[in-house]
Amino acid sequence: MREKCKLLIVFVHNGRMIDHRLATLRTFAACGTVAATAELTGFSPSAVSAQLRELQRALDMTLLVKDGRGLRLTAAGQYLVSRSDALVEEWERIRAAALSEGRQTQTRFGIGGFSTAASNLLAPLGAHLRETRPDVRVHVIEADPARCLDLLTAERLDLAVIVAMQAAATGDDESRFEYIKLLDDPLDVVLPAGHRLAGRPSATLEELSGEEWITDAVGSPYHALFTAAFTAAGYTPRVSHEAVEWETLLALVGAGMGCGLLPRLVSGAGFDNVARVRITGPARPVRKIVAVVRRGGLGSPLIRESVETLRGRAQEILSTRLADGA
Repeated sequence: MREKCKLLIVFVHNGRMIDHRLATLRTFAACGTVAATAELTGFSPSAVSAQLRELQRALDMTLLVKDGRGLRLTAAGQYLVSRSDALVEEWERIRAAALSEGRQTQTRFGIGGFSTAASNLLAPLGAHLRETRPDVRVHVIEADPARCLDLLTAERLDLAVIVAMQAAATGDDESRFEYIKLLDDPLDVVLPAGHRLAGRPSATLEELSGEEWITDAVGSPYHALFTAAFTAAGYTPRVSHEAVEWETLLALVGAGMGCGLLPRLVSGAGFDNVARVRITGPARPVRKIVAVVRRGGLGSPLIRESVETLRGRAQEILSTRLADGA
């Protein structure tokens, strides 16, 4: 009981979330260094260290000890972080319910996601909120999935958009976050305009099995999705070139260097000598895109509205993308 009372002392400290010192500790537990914690929280490294010391004094516990040049959590610190998940979830739920009951909206709203989501989904969402919710200060951060989850923990983000398979790759369980399906993003094949299949409305991976391919490096989520699609179809693709950026892939395709798989959410407009064709068949590759919030926060009116706006924007893109002339 005494331990629970001490935890509740830090439950609401800054009006926005659980005491920022506890949020700082949770962020440190996720990333492992004071420097990384400072970058994620927006505080200076000295401020992070001070907050961690203050939290230990407030709770009368040793939460961290020196480990070489850095710090590590003690057993007590690890236990506190793991049990604080329930506190964060309960506060998010209470706060969301209070906003809903009072017909109020939070005034600060952080949204983040990977590059394609940021440009195609989050930018339109930000513009929509500026028009419909002028009192809400929207902050957009482009970041990879692992950093998005860390930024959610650090309270810099309230909503993130990531690829589901990349969420699994981070190793996070569902005790800290809620995942909401936004869309299934099909991958199309992009071909040189003179390719034998370029004028077709659709093609199968079987018809494309002998092509030269351009894809990301081994170990990347996109390469894993690319390989899994051909494995399911019973073929081993012949990869001739590697490209990290979609623009590089499209430029190589336009130069006649090979074919590539391009998510429907990514526009191919503006590149010469490139044709885009739907892939059909049972092995049709699809990437699942999800929204992520801190567990308990899904009841927030602004988060619910934002998720529906993102879904509507995604469906609009998916239904019109092949008509863009790419």
